[in-house]
Amino acid sequence: MLGEVLEYLDPKPGEKFMDCTLGGGGYTAALAERVGKKGLVAAFDLDNLAIEHARKRFEKNNNIKIIHGNFKDLHKIMAAGESAEIAARADSEIPEVPVFSGIVFDLGLSSAQLEDRRRGFSFQLDAPLDMAFGQRTENAKRTTEYIVNRYPASELARILREYGEERFAGRIARAIVQARKEGEIKSTGELVNIIGGSVPAVYRHNKKIHFATRAFQALRIATNDELGNLENALPQAVRILKRGGRIAVVSYHSLEDRIVKNFFKTESRNCVCPAEIPVCQCGHKAVLKIITKKTVLPAAEEVAANPRARSAKMRVAEKI
Repeated sequence: MLGEVLEYLDPKPGEKFMDCTLGGGGYTAALAERVGKKGLVAAFDLDNLAIEHARKRFEKNNNIKIIHGNFKDLHKIMAAGESAEIAARADSEIPEVPVFSGIVFDLGLSSAQLEDRRRGFSFQLDAPLDMAFGQRTENAKRTTEYIVNRYPASELARILREYGEERFAGRIARAIVQARKEGEIKSTGELVNIIGGSVPAVYRHNKKIHFATRAFQALRIATNDELGNLENALPQAVRILKRGGRIAVVSYHSLEDRIVKNFFKTESRNCVCPAEIPVCQCGHKAVLKIITKKTVLPAAEEVAANPRARSAKMRVAEKI
């Protein structure tokens, strides 16, 4: 949704922008072109592959700052010595201050991640069962392999149901637990076969969506704590937005979209006290104005060119 993001953020020469999900670098490149040599795009990603590719792609772009990190730690990234250049080029002595005219989050996977045979993001390739964006050792009890081979059936079913909206969550979870009695599940191919063997034939042969799509999505979200990271990142992003600056979030999952919707709604109200309290006691003040009353969907041309974009939804808010 590059065109839609640029339309709503409306970058101008000399301004500062942040791309919190660098990925393949599409947003970063477009923003850098718009802000020009006197502007700045701070772009970061947790994924080592994305950082490696971006550093090669943008090595001659002096108006792009590439940072390796998780957007849940946005305040730490802004305060770190590595990112002092951002504050300096934004004419600020304090790293975490409102200096950005726009911030974008695109919560989808990049093509490079899906096509990496060393990773387990895609059910189309037989790869190690590793869906982590960063280093696998960051949380030993939240690697994909650990989740699949160690979590009880009830917790696996919850993950599949809540994060993947998988209708056969219980059946798949029980099949995984049964299969791992014969030996640890190590690859995406093994997992796909287990899922396929546990769901009805009509579900396996659905032409609109692969039968393993929802389960893989759920495991990826659980592995990376994607929903928790988003909840932590949104208020931090608003703090470093200038007044009149905009934040755009492109999500691909109903739970992600709900988090963004509720955050924007809460931060656009002057009071968040329960309805039964007649006089405000919370002291909450609105900091956002919602720009998109409804989600913005990708154009038909984009969906035709990239079917993965069909589930994209964008919401935009402006700091007041």
